[in-house]
Amino acid sequence: MKRTNILSGILLAAVIATPPAYVSADEINVYSARKTQLIKPLLDKFTDQTGIEVNLITSKADALLKRLKSEGTDSPADVLITTDAGRLHRAKEAGVLKAEISADALNRVPANLQDKEGYWIGLTTRSRVIVYAKDAIDPKELSTYEDLADPKWENRICIRSSNNIYNQSLVASMISHLGEEATQNWANAFVKNFARKPQGGDRDQVKAVAAGKCDLAVVNTYYLGKMLNGKDESQKRAAQRVDVFWPNQNDRGAHINVSGIGITKSSKNTASANKLINFMLSEESQAWYAETNSEYPVLEGVPVSETLKSWGKFKSDSLNLSKLGELNAKAVKIMDRAGWR
Repeated sequence: MKRTNILSGILLAAVIATPPAYVSADEINVYSARKTQLIKPLLDKFTDQTGIEVNLITSKADALLKRLKSEGTDSPADVLITTDAGRLHRAKEAGVLKAEISADALNRVPANLQDKEGYWIGLTTRSRVIVYAKDAIDPKELSTYEDLADPKWENRICIRSSNNIYNQSLVASMISHLGEEATQNWANAFVKNFARKPQGGDRDQVKAVAAGKCDLAVVNTYYLGKMLNGKDESQKRAAQRVDVFWPNQNDRGAHINVSGIGITKSSKNTASANKLINFMLSEESQAWYAETNSEYPVLEGVPVSETLKSWGKFKSDSLNLSKLGELNAKAVKIMDRAGWR
């Protein structure tokens, strides 16, 4: 009996995890690298408003891309939702997306937040900023990403691994602005200022600053917002000990990135996929993301959460985010040569 129950559970899990090979026009399949709680409430509202049922599959971003490539034209997926322009570019280069996002959606989102050829489009933005210990640093000491290579920051900086796509995209943006040679020189000096070997995620960097292991860190804004508004009291206390500094406000602006969406090459329901994209670009959906996940709307004029307001307004880099994917390989090589592990 016990073996039968285990087998039944395995079979049920397989059915749940695998969407149907065919869906009708009022049903679509979504592959999402966003966690269930960060996407399902919106998908449920979409179904309520349109009657289109959504089958949701969530997994790690790299695993979803591998799955799409493996499934090929037989993939049941209609859309891919993932984080970072670098990953969206990889999906485009892998040939698993098609440039059939509606003109209506493309016209609503700033050109720098979408693929140049229309293969993907940003849904929300976040910035990779400097967070600093309130009791250790005067913000007047801070200025730019480039300044983090100054010897005055020796043994004072925490950051995650060079394997992390967010760091790779930050370096790719610097290549675009500064050139390869200057970015290499920057990276060589920057790694000498690490307070410890890169480790953990962005939340771990915030906690390290709060614990005095370093004086500042480079993290995505939404992680700090989630720490401040989450249920984990230790994370909340750590986040309260740091503050946000917006780099490069006197020149190009702070580096930004996106969570985004693309229609899969295998999609049989492109019309429904576009309905979902337009729904996620509605003011209601954009405001929900800003409040729930501490991300910034891609639409102008949509109100943001009190947490985001508390960090103030900032100038953001207007670089077309396609560049982050195009320059990813060069960024990784620069980081490797600098000894950023």
